Amino acid sequence: MSSSEIAELTGKQHKHVIRDIREMLAELEKDGPVLGHVREDKDSRGYTENFHLDRELTETLVTGYSIPLRHKVIRRLHELEEKVAKPAFDLAALSDPRTLLALLTQNVTKVVTLEADNSELSHENLMLEQKVAADAPKVGFFDAVTVTHETYSVAEAAKLIGTGQNRLMAFLRQRRWVTIRKNEPMQGPIESGYLASKLSTFEHPENGKTTVVTPRVTGKGLTKLQAMWSRREADLLGGAQ
Repeated sequence: MSSSEIAELTGKQHKHVIRDIREMLAELEKDGPVLGHVREDKDSRGYTENFHLDRELTETLVTGYSIPLRHKVIRRLHELEEKVAKPAFDLAALSDPRTLLALLTQNVTKVVTLEADNSELSHENLMLEQKVAADAPKVGFFDAVTVTHETYSVAEAAKLIGTGQNRLMAFLRQRRWVTIRKNEPMQGPIESGYLASKLSTFEHPENGKTTVVTPRVTGKGLTKLQAMWSRREADLLGGAQ
């Protein structure tokens, strides 16, 4: 039993229990050095943190204590001895076929459960690997255009998405990214960072100097358009089926 547990059981201060142990050891050592089995724990400063005594020394220590305190310590010693003496499981029970069958069934159930969990994890890993492979082109496209500060004409954006300029322009009008009559960028996509405006001036034969506003697709807008166009194609394929 440790000195700290003795202190807790008896209600004495730990330092006083350590003092009592030192006095007891000093007296016993007069009859010869037979106390090598006593373990002393020390901290980094060299101070004693705990003594560990066997049953005989524990009972010798508490002999000088009051009867109620001795009773507490001895009862705790009996509890510790019972725990050590008690086997982890009843060996006699293993002679019963029903007990053996129950233990075998439990172990088989655990093995089956573990195999099922491993199978489920393997399936999830396979699905994740397939998704990563399927998303790789999308991720590459996103990384290529989102971080750039460059803008693209509608013709360039159409080529990158994989369609024609006229089809993409019609799509932009349909989604209200550009005006229907002049194909000028609308305020909403500009504020969202999807489009930018490019002002061009030229001499009109009749109207003189004329300013034209044309849409430019940003990197963020190109990524958004790619996703919108992919959904559009998926919806068209679904309708065809």
